[in-house]
Amino acid sequence: MLGSFRNPSQPSKKQKQDREWLAVSFKPENFIPGLVIGFILGLFLDLSKPTKTTTKKSNLLLGKNQKQRLASVNSDEELKMVLVVRQDLKMGAGKIASQCAHAATGIYSELMHSQRSLLRQWELCGQPKIVVTCKNQQEMNRLKDTAESIGLPTFVVADAGRTQVSAGSKTVLAVGPGSRASVDSVTGKLRLL
Repeated sequence: MLGSFRNPSQPSKKQKQDREWLAVSFKPENFIPGLVIGFILGLFLDLSKPTKTTTKKSNLLLGKNQKQRLASVNSDEELKMVLVVRQDLKMGAGKIASQCAHAATGIYSELMHSQRSLLRQWELCGQPKIVVTCKNQQEMNRLKDTAESIGLPTFVVADAGRTQVSAGSKTVLAVGPGSRASVDSVTGKLRLL
């Protein structure tokens, strides 16, 4: 049984070659530019072309007037969102906070598929949100209809009914994001919460 006995602490010729290749490949002058280029390329691909489903959903969710209105939002214009809470439900502070969070995340989720550029512009403004109250469901319905008629996005939260209100109760209406002037034309006369 005479054979070559190799010391395990000494790497083989192949292992040495692999290490040399890795040492050359992962030098900062090679790795960092590649990482930066990959990052920029990834951003470009993500932002430059909407997916096929985004375009289809956009066409389904938005009517002609809404598309025109949203397209006419000036990129320099400051945007805001208003959350309208129903007073007649007599929700506690925690419940109101939870329902407002549902409204904001709900409209955000919908707009991620149909109006990413609008969301990005709103994010650059600091995502302003105002919370106001309305008297009842009828007033909330009127506000929703008015907002949609001028092209503002809306989202209504329907409660699951596990705690303070009945299942299916419409608790909060999100209006916007949209230009301050547009949103104020719908919600500007409502009282702050």
